[in-house]
Amino acid sequence: MATTDRQATTLALAHALSAAERGLAVIPLSRTKLPALRSPHRDDPAPSLCHGECGRLGHGVYDASSDPDRIRELFAAAPWATGYGIACGLPPHHLIGLDLDVKTGTDSSAALRELALRHLFTIPPTVVVVTPSGGRHLWLSGPPEVVVPNSAGRLAPGIDIRGAGGYLVGPGSRTGQGVYAAAPGTAHLPPAPCPRSLLRLLLPPPRAGHPAPPTAGGHGQGLVQFVLAAHEGQRNTRLFWAACRAYEDGIGPALVAPLVDAALHTGLSEREARTTIASAARMTGHRP
Repeated sequence: MATTDRQATTLALAHALSAAERGLAVIPLSRTKLPALRSPHRDDPAPSLCHGECGRLGHGVYDASSDPDRIRELFAAAPWATGYGIACGLPPHHLIGLDLDVKTGTDSSAALRELALRHLFTIPPTVVVVTPSGGRHLWLSGPPEVVVPNSAGRLAPGIDIRGAGGYLVGPGSRTGQGVYAAAPGTAHLPPAPCPRSLLRLLLPPPRAGHPAPPTAGGHGQGLVQFVLAAHEGQRNTRLFWAACRAYEDGIGPALVAPLVDAALHTGLSEREARTTIASAARMTGHRP
């Protein structure tokens, strides 16, 4: 490995450890901005749904950690890494990334300003990362019970959203296009809370169709099983997601009790569970 690559890896690890001190979970990235570690299941005959349960490294964002020893282990396994990714949607910040891209014929910054005027929100002071192409990543913090999905161009042309299951390239990362850097005066800021009206725009629209009969049915059982499979750190997130889907499908009221029971089984209190479900009801335009 060239000396410059070794230096880039050392710097990337240092930046990743610094991010972890702020509670951010990270993974090593290659110069292509992709996870540096390849999947251990890449040669399996059938697609794998493993998210790290096998105990091996190479599961992308599911490897993300804020533990210094774990981070050093990840970088030791990928000595060619020159950057790091910051996982979105995880506690304590539940990070949401607004990726304002620079593309021919689009002005993502203007599009965001137009959305802010139309929906009456302002982006508070927060971390801003400048990309090698001149784009910007805005870091926002979401509420723990809300699952923001990844999307590309849905909010507006040139604006991609990094949510649960996604990651942002961390400042200090070196890629084939150049270096990612925090905008002056923003590196020390915590991720600002996402404005509520913007948060509503980031969530998927309610599904069209006729309301389902007031019974849980097979789909309801699937949502309950989704909650039951939650690990610590995922419980509120999974419950909120399942409750949103239930209300969108017209089975929310019928599924409240089964979802509460499932949440209790995972270790949440009844009060926490009912609060999260009520939040999902309000978010999808229903009365709890």
